[in-house]
Amino acid sequence: MTTDSASASATQVHPLLVSAPELIEDVASLPTPVILDVRWQLSDPDGRGHYFSGHIPGARYVDLTADLADQRNPKEGRHPLPKRDAFEDAMRRIGINNDSRVVIYDDCGGKSAARAWWLLKWAGKKDVHLLDGGLKAWIAEGEDLAVGPGNPVERGDFTLGQDTMATVSAEEASTWPDQGVLIDARTPDRYQGVTEPMDSRAGHIPGAVNIPTHTFLDESEHFLPPETIRQMLADVGVTDGSDTAVYCGSGVHACHALAAMEVAGLEVGRLYPGSWSQWSAERSRPIAIGESPR
Repeated sequence: MTTDSASASATQVHPLLVSAPELIEDVASLPTPVILDVRWQLSDPDGRGHYFSGHIPGARYVDLTADLADQRNPKEGRHPLPKRDAFEDAMRRIGINNDSRVVIYDDCGGKSAARAWWLLKWAGKKDVHLLDGGLKAWIAEGEDLAVGPGNPVERGDFTLGQDTMATVSAEEASTWPDQGVLIDARTPDRYQGVTEPMDSRAGHIPGAVNIPTHTFLDESEHFLPPETIRQMLADVGVTDGSDTAVYCGSGVHACHALAAMEVAGLEVGRLYPGSWSQWSAERSRPIAIGESPR
């Protein structure tokens, strides 16, 4: 990957991110990266259909609900973390090797792709990146898309490594604001309890502060500059060395907020995997309503 190319996007500011011009160069050289298409949105979960309609040539489709989550259940939430051996098998099936360089994209600014990034890091993979700006950035460069199911790939040899990503349980999340910062990465209307389209109760975990993860992106869905993200996080008390945990609706978009922390040059916080879908399902757990954390 060349970071000093004249054609490289000015948004290439952190090793986590790959610009569309850089990816274009990468796919024209050897060895080519493994490109993962992780299109999924809460309001439009038919990522496979969108992949068939047009994807980056050579990209391999990853089903978020099947490959990046365990089965939904009330005790663990809508998108529990997959079992580690099941995740290893899924990554082998899509052709990831131990020495593969992986670039992941979606069509919503990385908010779904970041789930695959977090899980691969959780599984010990090191050379993992997000396409800054996603599929829209690729199209903006005038590049063609491939259609159909994609070409068959050989099974990879990826093996689990050391878990480098930390999590918190529901019990830990309940007291986290007393020792650090608990971030709710959902939209303000869901945080405030104005609306709740997916889960059994509306509101937020008492003590959590709201930073909607889409606010880490600019109008073209590229990550904002690191210094801007650092200031946004500092405004709610997240600085170097602070104990930070993040949740969202079901543990998907929270991974995007954690990726934003890495882009900002901060220590990546902890993920609360069950998130609001797990928290709200237990009627005995308290909830807060409105703009105030408590």
